[in-house]
Amino acid sequence: MREISASDITKTVKDLCIDANYNLGQDVQDALRKMYEKEESPVSKATLKQIIDNFEIAKEGEFPICQDTGFSVFFVEIGGEVCIKDGNLFDAINEGVRQGYKDGYLRKSILADPIERKNTGDNTPAVIHMDVVKGDKLKIIIAPKGGGSENMSTVTMLTPAHGYDGVKKFVVEWIRKAGANPCPPVVVGVAMGGTFEQTAFLAKKALLRKIGSKAQDEINAKLEEELLEEINKLGIGPQGFGGRTTALAVFVESFPCHLASLPVAVNVQCHQARHKEAVI
Repeated sequence: MREISASDITKTVKDLCIDANYNLGQDVQDALRKMYEKEESPVSKATLKQIIDNFEIAKEGEFPICQDTGFSVFFVEIGGEVCIKDGNLFDAINEGVRQGYKDGYLRKSILADPIERKNTGDNTPAVIHMDVVKGDKLKIIIAPKGGGSENMSTVTMLTPAHGYDGVKKFVVEWIRKAGANPCPPVVVGVAMGGTFEQTAFLAKKALLRKIGSKAQDEINAKLEEELLEEINKLGIGPQGFGGRTTALAVFVESFPCHLASLPVAVNVQCHQARHKEAVI
């Protein structure tokens, strides 16, 4: 067994919280610049330029990319040969969030109760998804999720009769309804299959993929390409000002499902598609 101290996990999580909120991933930066060159609408092109300027200023000045520094969502892979020393994994992650959001001057957005609406004051608790894998490593991915894009996400239970075309129609229509609310150009995570909760999880996990990657499954890869084309024909454009750039990418995942079901989830991410990872 390999021992990993809880304090090392806390330090790693603290650094990830700050890094993810200050420094946009290179794949997202490249995609935004590419869309800027292709965009024909003067207003939308100017909007994309402001978005690009914003993430460059954030990186140089060590400021948050966006005032909404998000719900701290983690995807954790723990090796079967790992033992956490001097603490609990979930407690160590939450302590890292407390420290990161305090020391990084990141907005605390989490409420202790959805009805009473009292702020916890430290952006905890985090949402933590954990998987056990082979080996002696601990992989931690943070994906801060803003409220605007999360509010524009959904799960539906289609019938098997809806099929491929029904899934496609549902996703495109949902993005049309979302409009400017999730701060486009967006990244769209789509999942099919599983159960009600599994498909929602997979749609969010899909957002961790690098822009430019394609699904390994042939059907999913085809759906990604067609959805991206149709969404960018909607004319919503950057921040809703019109143009060709409504989505930077669409990522589709699938999972086996019950013969009576066709669950579909759409998890929308804003143009600040933030996620960073570390391996201990």
